[in-house]
Amino acid sequence: MALQFLLQQLDTAGTYARILFVDFSSAFNTIIPALLQDQLSQLHVPDSTCRWITDFLPDRKQHMRLGKHVSDPRTISTGSPQGCVLSPLLFSLYTNSCTSSHQSVKLLKFADNTTLIGLISGGDESAYRWEMDHLVTWCWENHLELNALKTVEMVVDFRKNATPPTPITLFDSPVTAVTSFRFLGTIIALDLKREQNICSLIKKAQQRMFFLRQLKKFNLPRTMMVNFYTFITESILTESITIWYATAKDKGRLQRVIRSAEKVIGCNLPSLHNLHASRTLRRAGKIVADPSHPGP
Repeated sequence: MALQFLLQQLDTAGTYARILFVDFSSAFNTIIPALLQDQLSQLHVPDSTCRWITDFLPDRKQHMRLGKHVSDPRTISTGSPQGCVLSPLLFSLYTNSCTSSHQSVKLLKFADNTTLIGLISGGDESAYRWEMDHLVTWCWENHLELNALKTVEMVVDFRKNATPPTPITLFDSPVTAVTSFRFLGTIIALDLKREQNICSLIKKAQQRMFFLRQLKKFNLPRTMMVNFYTFITESILTESITIWYATAKDKGRLQRVIRSAEKVIGCNLPSLHNLHASRTLRRAGKIVADPSHPGP
């Protein structure tokens, strides 16, 4: 969705985009159970479920262990436990009411990853800056702490003779401008090209190939090696493949990793083209079947 918004905006002459990648300080630890219960009630969550959740969060005991030393227990009544299956969902519900009121500003949230995208036309950044201030105010009112030092911004501007963007500040600290950012596992570069992301995928996939070769030395059955490759290496090569499908040069580089795996295993494996086609069709089917998706 983020890339779709950007590409649609930049198709129009004289436009550019500012992307604020927001970082929270200990996001899951700052959930206030009473405020969460209000959000759950507004979303018409059954009362029994609300009571179960709000009874689970307060008065949790925890302690620290360092070697043989164990601290005294402390009672915690805020936040959601780290590693808890419910924590990302609870945080999403907790921040459900934080939305954008301007059509030209998109607020994308995925658990504790929050991104503000300002689609700027005619050089007017007022809506983007207003939404940024509104986000800061909302977080303060809901006891969420923004990490100004780790919050960064990227300005995507393909205009000729573009003037340098006016810096933005967060809590009187200038927000760092970056030329690339790993967004939900995918590297978004300032020029929106995919080379950095492809290089990262290839590096990780080649590292996984080491384990495949080790399994070959132990004469692991071919079926098990194919399964290992599918889950450990192919999953890396196809990460976000439905949105970044590469140029011919980059596809050749990715395909060479697949050929290497074929030589190690000793059988044919699905090509990158076939993997892209199958995953794109699967994704398209899910989009069509989801009436709430903005794609259709």
